[in-house]
Amino acid sequence: MKKVAVVTDSTCCLPQELVEKYDIFVVPLVIVYEGKDYRDGIDMTPNEVYKIMRKKENLPTTSTASTGDFLNAYQQLSQKAESILCITVTSLQSKTFEAASAAKEMAKEELPNTAIEIFDSRSVSSALGFIVREAARVASQGAELAQVVEAARNMMGKVNFLAMLDTLYYLARLGRIARAAAWAGNLLDMKPVLEHNPAVGETMPVARPRTKKRAIEHMLKIMSERVGSSKVHVMVHHADELEEAKKFAAEIESRFNCAEMYITEFTPVMGVHTGPGLLAIGFYAD
Repeated sequence: MKKVAVVTDSTCCLPQELVEKYDIFVVPLVIVYEGKDYRDGIDMTPNEVYKIMRKKENLPTTSTASTGDFLNAYQQLSQKAESILCITVTSLQSKTFEAASAAKEMAKEELPNTAIEIFDSRSVSSALGFIVREAARVASQGAELAQVVEAARNMMGKVNFLAMLDTLYYLARLGRIARAAAWAGNLLDMKPVLEHNPAVGETMPVARPRTKKRAIEHMLKIMSERVGSSKVHVMVHHADELEEAKKFAAEIESRFNCAEMYITEFTPVMGVHTGPGLLAIGFYAD
């Protein structure tokens, strides 16, 4: 029996190879379409979701995982680990942390011998993914729960996440562009660059270029300012834009000293809010 098992939610955008390598338990959030629930990454492919969204009618919505989903994860992991660390997407933009915490309370009676910690990453997407991967890596070395929590907290201070939206249409329909609405001009014609900072816990607009090329250059400029010549760990995400993601990744590899590079689909449970066409990067420097 290992000392610590690591759980997260499907917004982490981790490539499957890392999930398997570090034995990470991923609880799927839910995509709601035409009255039916689809488990993120299991019941409906990202490609299918984004094709639906491009039609701009009868659009899907999302829901967090239930308390029961997290409790089920804890029950399964208690069979093979002494303790559990659950790391969730930022609590300021999702109720996932609440569901995971409620499941912990329910588990106190059912799993009295299993210590469970819930950690609010204050992060999204691959920033969350890198925090989870680091915690799981340390756990795989036989560390105690407190050490694994500390590893997650330390990585939280290193990670960066930037995203370019192809349009603000999808955020606008859900009323989620209150901060961006202060920008002058026609919002829907922009290719806005957003940043999620764990220190704040929320996603904020940082630039409003009119073209995809300028948006990408802006992200690369920010990345260069933060990592310099250090070795950098990178995940590139795309929402139904694989070829563009490959070009973006190649450009990053040509400019930076990459310790690792992964290309993954942007999980549609987040993409429902941001829309198809998104390109994003998560990174941290050694």
